[in-house]
Amino acid sequence: MPALYDLARPLLFAFDPERAHALTLAALEAGLYPRPQSPDDPRLALTLWGLDFPNPLGIAAGFDKDARVPDSLLGMGFGHAEVGTVTPRPQEGNPRPRVFRLVRDRALINRLGFNSTGHAAALARLQRRAQAGVSGVVGVVGVNVGANRDAEDRVADYVAGVHAFWDVASYFTVNISSPNTPGLRDLQAPAALDDLLARVMDARAVSMAAGRPGRPVVVKLAPDIAEADLEPIVRVLVARGVDGIAVSNTTLARDGLTETELAKEAGGLSGRPLLHRSTVMLARVFLLTGGRIPLIGVGGIDSGAAAIAKVEAGASLLQLYTGLVYEGPGLLARIKRDLVAYVEREKLVRLGEAIGRRAEEWAAHRL
Repeated sequence: MPALYDLARPLLFAFDPERAHALTLAALEAGLYPRPQSPDDPRLALTLWGLDFPNPLGIAAGFDKDARVPDSLLGMGFGHAEVGTVTPRPQEGNPRPRVFRLVRDRALINRLGFNSTGHAAALARLQRRAQAGVSGVVGVVGVNVGANRDAEDRVADYVAGVHAFWDVASYFTVNISSPNTPGLRDLQAPAALDDLLARVMDARAVSMAAGRPGRPVVVKLAPDIAEADLEPIVRVLVARGVDGIAVSNTTLARDGLTETELAKEAGGLSGRPLLHRSTVMLARVFLLTGGRIPLIGVGGIDSGAAAIAKVEAGASLLQLYTGLVYEGPGLLARIKRDLVAYVEREKLVRLGEAIGRRAEEWAAHRL
């Protein structure tokens, strides 16, 4: 079926990006996706937060915003799927057109603005999935929570997300780094971040005090944080005991793009041009945390070499999205093959031994 993507891609690219994405989701819902030909190599497996990941590759938030196809994505061979960003109330997001392909740059610009069908719709789907678990539905599915654009108390929206999805989420990602909701990134400022995490962690404590199982909390950062601001932000994350940090969301930078007219579109840039910036920041966060907090490497992964770079910079888990748009579903198998070859070439027992081995080199790069 990966070969079918090569045939289907011209058709998909004939549609605007949102329409093509809708068709992709419909195909996944119908079960039209490739299955792995063999189990994952056990050297790619890892256990984090008490969760078993058969491989480090996950689908990034934004692909399955409303929890429509997490099991199809796991069935394709992802080691985890992150759904969302989900907001408490449904909202349309920003006006269309709001997604743009920069084909020569292997990139996307989006200004979707947290378009979401809301908590209730996504929760109903995930509850059905949980009820079907007795029939063998397994796998790590995280829920990425956000705030409504017009919320009077945005932090309350994050807390509501934690409460709403507690029983159906493997972990939570707190998304305060999208550039497409005005003022959202202000929540990354240390004082605002500290208040947000205090309330989110209180919500977790309430659930656990009621006898419900614990849930890891991950915070997703922007790649555009000023170098001087990164250390105080990480200090808050460590002090508040977050379980993981995702680095990074899309960027507002437009360095080195060849699609100069499309580069003028407002929104967050993802894909290959984000690889360097996001990996440098990943390495810096790894060093600031002393490697004590698991990191999720996101941004520009469209090859085995890019995945290896993220691991060596400090990532325990990896997430991709834009790479799939250009490379198709066969990308998963190719990355896994390259990771296994890397493990063998470096004479490692498992991939996890390589986490952060070149963090200092990457951190020294200029953004």
